[in-house]
Order: sequence, then C-alpha cells, then structure tokens
Amino acid sequence: MITWSTEDTPAGPFTAVVDADGAVLASGWTARLDELVPLVSRELLPEGPREATDLGAVTRAIRDYHAGDLRAVDAIPVRQRSGEFLEHAWQVLRKVPAGEPVSYAELAALAGRPQAFRAAAAACARNAAALFVPCHRVLRSDGSLGGFRWGLPAKRWLLDHETTA
Repeated sequence: MITWSTEDTPAGPFTAVVDADGAVLASGWTARLDELVPLVSRELLPEGPREATDLGAVTRAIRDYHAGDLRAVDAIPVRQRSGEFLEHAWQVLRKVPAGEPVSYAELAALAGRPQAFRAAAAACARNAAALFVPCHRVLRSDGSLGGFRWGLPAKRWLLDHETTA
C-alpha cells in the first residue's frame, strides 16, 4: 500500500509519499499530493496513495531533521527510477554531508563523470525525493542557489538550517 502524509515544518508544509516497505517515493515542501504523484515512476506507483496521519520512521525523520538532527533522514530508504546516471547521481547526493554544499560540477565529478555537469543538474531537477535525496545541497559554481523545485526561500532555509543546527 502506498501512503502519504503532510507535516508542518519551519520551511513550510512537507509531504511524503511512501511505499509499503517504508521507502520514500516522493517528497517535498508542499501540501499538494498532486505536485508529487507525477514525479513517481509508474512502476513504483501502481495505485493511488492513501492518506495517513503518520508514516512511522519517515514522519519521525522529517520532524527530527527540522528540529536539528540533520542525519535523521540518512537511514530512510528511497526508491526512484530513471536512467543509470540519474540513479547513481541520486545515490551520490545522499552522501553529500549537511552543511557542505557542492556545485553541479563537483556533483558530476563525485558521480564519476566530471564533464556531465548538465546531467548533474538534471539529476537535481528530476529528484522526486527532496530532503531524503538532498538536492538542495547543490549550488551553482559561483555559490548562488540555482533552482529548486520547492522554491528558493525553502532552499535558503535548508542551507541555513544545516549550517546552524
């Protein structure tokens, strides 16, 4: 069974969609399920999600992260499907430490393809599992924020939170 829930956070409402095994399929700073469902591969979402009041370990991780435990989301499993490079880049992103953002070029290098900075940017843009795959930790080469599906104010809040927590 696929379930979803929304939590109030200091950065705004945060919704997660989780499979029966507790893996995050999609998540982000929105209260609208219809903004998340299209991000999930059809093979991972065979049926419409059902609302839940609590997603167990995922809900605890969301609360704990926003309360200052920046590693709380690290152990939560994530399932996303795409091409080989994107899936690898998402795994690499999960290893970028809080408070230590990287550039798109650095992400490409960490993923083993130093010239593929556009593909690294695409991995961030196509990431369905925000927070759990921390694409907010990727900046432009000049240190500016770049884009973020959930808005630059949320990205700034997250980066500041990870620097001061």
